[in-house]
Amino acid sequence: MILEIKDLNVTYNSKSDNPNAAVRGVSFALEENSFSGLIGESGSGKSTVIMTLLGLLPRDSAASGEILYKGRSILGIPEDKMASLRQREIALIPQGALNSFTPVMTIGRHLREVLELHLGLKGEAAERRITELLAEVELPPEIAARYPHELSGGQKQRAAIAIALSCEPKLILADEPTTALDVITQAAILRLLERLRREKNLTILLVTHDLPLAASVCGELFVMKDGKLIESGTPRQLIDSPREAHTRALIAAML
Repeated sequence: MILEIKDLNVTYNSKSDNPNAAVRGVSFALEENSFSGLIGESGSGKSTVIMTLLGLLPRDSAASGEILYKGRSILGIPEDKMASLRQREIALIPQGALNSFTPVMTIGRHLREVLELHLGLKGEAAERRITELLAEVELPPEIAARYPHELSGGQKQRAAIAIALSCEPKLILADEPTTALDVITQAAILRLLERLRREKNLTILLVTHDLPLAASVCGELFVMKDGKLIESGTPRQLIDSPREAHTRALIAAML
């Protein structure tokens, strides 16, 4: 297993009189080179799970349990060690990626800053890597000179994926990567992620509210509600024989 989460509990406002238990007793594991889905409606706790994985919880939060990455415990490790894992080992395609770009910076500059910060690449070496990254996400090299507002939604999402790939991570956390895209572009982005998974031996965790969408590409699904993991299985198992009423509601809402 590349990732194991055991009895994860996360509380916001942990020192106040009204703490908020956002994640309660969540456990699941990801096999290496798998494409899995973490499913749930808004407020279910799924984004909190991935922020915990990345060590990006707010200061007033508290997390307990165990998170193992390649057998190494990473929950609560010092920030300098966690920072070395982020981007280089575990990368995030953030929710709202279409609006995550700095509008006065070109796409090339966004990539250049990541490459210099994490890999020390500059000059011609950085430019070659930028061209390679754009090609990997099926964008032409001239995209590097364009500003975010000059790109379509699908192009911006591909650029966000290129940034996530820039340091060749092994685990990609894709938080609602198809939000605000039309259905044709959604399918194209999922096909791109699946191709990258195969070619680069990536492990991908797709975080989404859309169970049928995740079922179209994922091998295993984990369903969350009210901070708990309530059901898991293959897409066929969950769609054909869901055990939980909430899972049935998620399926029905998309039909």
